[in-house]
Amino acid sequence: MRSAIPKVVHKVGGLPMLGHVLATAHAAGAGRRAVVVGAETTVVRGVLKSLAPDAAIYEQSEPLGTGHAVLAARKEFKTGHDDIIVLYGDTPLLTAKTLARLRSTLARGADVAVLGFRTAKPTGYGRLVIENGRLVAIREERDADKVEREISFCNAGVMGFRGAVTPLLKRIGNANAKGEYYLTDLIAIANKKGLKVVALEGEESEFLGVNARIELAAAERAFQDRARRAAMLSGVTLIAPETVWFSHDTKLGRDVIVEPNVFFGSGVSVGKGATIRANSYIEAARIAAGAIVGPFARLRPGADIGREARIGNFVEVKNARIDEGAKINHLSYVGDAHVGAAANIGAGTITCNYDGFEKHRTEIGAGAFVGSNSALVAPVNVGRGAYIASGSVVTMDVPDDAMAVARGRQANKLEWAANIRDKKRGKRSKPE
Repeated sequence: MRSAIPKVVHKVGGLPMLGHVLATAHAAGAGRRAVVVGAETTVVRGVLKSLAPDAAIYEQSEPLGTGHAVLAARKEFKTGHDDIIVLYGDTPLLTAKTLARLRSTLARGADVAVLGFRTAKPTGYGRLVIENGRLVAIREERDADKVEREISFCNAGVMGFRGAVTPLLKRIGNANAKGEYYLTDLIAIANKKGLKVVALEGEESEFLGVNARIELAAAERAFQDRARRAAMLSGVTLIAPETVWFSHDTKLGRDVIVEPNVFFGSGVSVGKGATIRANSYIEAARIAAGAIVGPFARLRPGADIGREARIGNFVEVKNARIDEGAKINHLSYVGDAHVGAAANIGAGTITCNYDGFEKHRTEIGAGAFVGSNSALVAPVNVGRGAYIASGSVVTMDVPDDAMAVARGRQANKLEWAANIRDKKRGKRSKPE
């Protein structure tokens, strides 16, 4: 990856790849999750605390292969699990449905089950060697003979086995080209014991492993295609699907309309019938039913947009509740604030929430009208039904139904413009 960041922490759909794998395991019914990490993986441990605080963590002291890694978590095997599934932290596209198939196969009597896929380009993958419908071996390419390299049924890396099989893991040796302990050798060992070993075929797209930035981008594309398809099948209109970007937890209600070039960061929910207009960026925000956001709007974390509210072009909202029917239609910043129902915020309005040291709140009452180009210096309260004259800098509370004028008094100097023009012309007409 050419990165200071551990590979499994790189994100797809706004979630670390490891998070996708953990979520898939949970959705497939895993009763317990254990993660094997390498040495000096403080970052991974920190991510695990937030993503899966219940997961056990084991360290593989040396990178001596997949079999060695699984044995690093050998304490888990003593708790008597029905089945154990081995997953990889860099395969974020695997689905819970596929894992459920694997577990079901074990529940129906298989002792060891392996996921595989067929591809026209098998180079680099381990091959699944099938004889009479039975998986007899997984051969890594560097250890495969000429005939085995012609096999197109490849190892996806995901393996499941019944709890009773775990003692056989200790029999895995390292007599291979790399001198490592391959988990795949369990297949041959189980066959020698007369156990039932099977391979299940899945979709190649689910097993994309990420080892470089190019593959990370490919995984992101695949994730986005899935998310777009799922959204449209659920009743969401995406006018230009390929231009809309989702996060792993984006929630859109029925009859939501999303125009082109919209980015959803993590933590966004949009209620039914809402419209997200073009070129908007939304993260960690809630948008209620029937609201309209954009075009060119930015909703930052904590934005809470009420029913039928309007957030217009070049409006930024941060950590603010906008109540039902309120309107902020143009060129405004509303942060650390509460805007009451049916209030109207004029173009160019700013809530001055930061004094250089602390954030302060602005309260705007229901039905209030804030004139264009106004600055509300927090902490400040604008009462229900109050008016703020355009161009005002409001530093004191405004009572309900009052009008606040906080600007210099206008003075008109008659004929001043004509006089200054004449004076300027006179200067230019004088000889040098």
